[in-house]
Amino acid sequence: MMMPEIKNILYCTDLSKNASFAFKYAVYLAKKTGANIHILKVVEELSNEEKFTLQTYIINQVSREEFLKQRLKNANTQLQERQEYFWKEIAPEEHAMRKKIVSCEIIEGYPTQTILRRSKELDCDLIVMGAHEKGWLHTLLGSVAKNVLRESRIPTLIVPRPEKKAQKEKSA
Repeated sequence: MMMPEIKNILYCTDLSKNASFAFKYAVYLAKKTGANIHILKVVEELSNEEKFTLQTYIINQVSREEFLKQRLKNANTQLQERQEYFWKEIAPEEHAMRKKIVSCEIIEGYPTQTILRRSKELDCDLIVMGAHEKGWLHTLLGSVAKNVLRESRIPTLIVPRPEKKAQKEKSA
């Protein structure tokens, strides 16, 4: 049986340090397979309680809309900064891989559903994401990663945090 070809990788980021580590895997796999990379950051939709609080404290409709736009703008700025930092840190001969990034989106929504929906819409063959920053087994992965892993119909690579020792040795 032939293995399915990997043409499109959906790399999902929560903008944590571990997400950058997971991005190395997405780039490496794209290099090995010739796949394109789609970057996705989901900004969690506000809960009804949060929306109510926002309406209570920010009476002005325009100010509320501005606040919501600002959340997406901040995520976008952070995503761009992370990308710039990543490409500065990576070996110069790898910079050609940057052209493999064919889309970079920030979408407001529910993370698991948004990731699964975009993976289908973008015709992805693989999802790559980092394990959550909090302790390993509590959430084994983090609820979003766990749910994506459970519900995805395509292979999903969850990259654990690098060991602190391994990071120190590399920087020494």
